[in-house]
Amino acid sequence: MSKKYFVMFATDPEVDPRKCAVGLACAMQAVSDGHEVVAFFASHAVKLLQSEYIGSLDSKVSQDEGFCREMLDALISGAEGIYCSTGSQAVVGVTPENASDVLVEGLEMNWSGPPGVIALSAASEVSLSF
Repeated sequence: MSKKYFVMFATDPEVDPRKCAVGLACAMQAVSDGHEVVAFFASHAVKLLQSEYIGSLDSKVSQDEGFCREMLDALISGAEGIYCSTGSQAVVGVTPENASDVLVEGLEMNWSGPPGVIALSAASEVSLSF
């Protein structure tokens, strides 16, 4: 039976890259298992959506080159929605206007904030936080 998952990423990947990779793996697994998944990236976890940054994460988590990007791509292609904090993105220099130059290709970003976190988590059956 399919469930509705809300996966929240808020950990700074510079502080705990392994936790971020585990979060991507769990979100990807939920998609692979046929669940409805929405993911919300906030705080410095928004860096995980940057093309250059996600490519550098592999070495920090002792994985082969491309591993983390593959997980992110699987999440993007299978999730019901990918959301991010507009304010958190702004802190790292990303805005809706320059996002296509910085963020991974194929990302149809839903820009939001605390109201989105509350609405998405309230609508879910399972909530995971990384």
